[in-house]
Amino acid sequence: MDVSPTALVNAAVQTQQANLAQEVQVSVLKKALDVQASGTLALLQAIPANLPLATSGSLGTQVNQLV
Repeated sequence: MDVSPTALVNAAVQTQQANLAQEVQVSVLKKALDVQASGTLALLQAIPANLPLATSGSLGTQVNQLV
């Protein structure tokens, strides 16, 4: 096992670099999720609140309920 100071410093630097890369990846993921959430919210808000029922035809005018 190599316990030289150079090896310890290299291991510490590699750990810091890995942590930084992971933080960047999480940040990008959070931004992507925020963009997706805002797009989804915009789509949901575009749906009309009260859709009228059909007044003629065989679809949407009758409900069959078995008791």
